[in-house]
Amino acid sequence: MVMKTKEKPFRHELKYVIGEPEKALLTERFKHLIQLDKHATNGGYTIRSLYFDDYWNSAYAEKDAGILVRKKYRIRIYNFGTNSIKLERKKKVDTYILKEDAPLTVEEFYKIIDGDYDFLLKSPYPLCQEFYYECVSNMMRPRTIVDYEREPWVYDFGTVRLTFDQNVRVAVGSFDIFDPNLPTIPVIDPEKMVFEVKYTEYLPKIVQSVLPGKADMMAVSKYVLAYEKSQYLNGFEYWEDGNI
Repeated sequence: MVMKTKEKPFRHELKYVIGEPEKALLTERFKHLIQLDKHATNGGYTIRSLYFDDYWNSAYAEKDAGILVRKKYRIRIYNFGTNSIKLERKKKVDTYILKEDAPLTVEEFYKIIDGDYDFLLKSPYPLCQEFYYECVSNMMRPRTIVDYEREPWVYDFGTVRLTFDQNVRVAVGSFDIFDPNLPTIPVIDPEKMVFEVKYTEYLPKIVQSVLPGKADMMAVSKYVLAYEKSQYLNGFEYWEDGNI
């Protein structure tokens, strides 16, 4: 069964943490079945996401507590460029996800960072209007920047998308997502990566046959990993919990 909204259906999302040997085996298995995404210049691209959370850190706390229905906001760019700047909201219901987005300009991004939210209320995009209320009512604020290199593969039947996210790291020192020189800290073992499988209607058996087993699936969140890695910037609890 496919869960639907008025605009688009929810999608399934499966996640694994794997190493380079597993990646090599997987790509060898499916390279004749699917193809690299057309946007993958030189085999992939860099994704940078600035995540937001409210006064109560709900996005972090709900994920950490295993709440099945939750949402999070982020602003995402590619290759540190300004050609595509998107405000995104990712909703999750168990293993189903729904991603909504709205375009932003560079000027609008800096307005958000500066706490000038009025333009969002006047936006023609409902997502921007709802984000305005989150910022004003729930004190939604920037929390952390997550960077990684993505290698995306697509399979048209069942709208399947397989991605390898490598060199996952948290950027510190600023919330300026357009600064490619921000210092970063790895958030997972450098020899590991996040492998994600997304599909809408069904996962074809030919794709199922090449995936890792269900026992290898993990409920990994890049935002949670990055937030915890940089928690020392937000208070002394990080040091007290013996995380160093």
